[in-house]
Amino acid sequence: MLYAIIAEDIANSLERRMAIRPQHLPRVQQLANEGRLLCGGAFPAIDSADPGAAGFTGSLIVAEFPSLEEAEAWVKADPFYSQGVYAKVVVRPYRKALP
Repeated sequence: MLYAIIAEDIANSLERRMAIRPQHLPRVQQLANEGRLLCGGAFPAIDSADPGAAGFTGSLIVAEFPSLEEAEAWVKADPFYSQGVYAKVVVRPYRKALP
């Protein structure tokens, strides 16, 4: 089943986010390589694809996992979670309707 991982960053997360990003991206790329990633990316803090110093406010990943528990375990093992980029994470079952 698909699960939406909706994460909210800590305040002023940009420096920490960028330092930890090289550890985070291979995990997301692995989901993509396995054909399990529907989409993933960050929420810019301003209305811009490249927010510069304004940074990001969180992330969204929609991916396939065998269960809600395994999706939550994946999040807890992610460096953005374990090293304090994320202040809050919600994992919800997701049913794709379109396209």
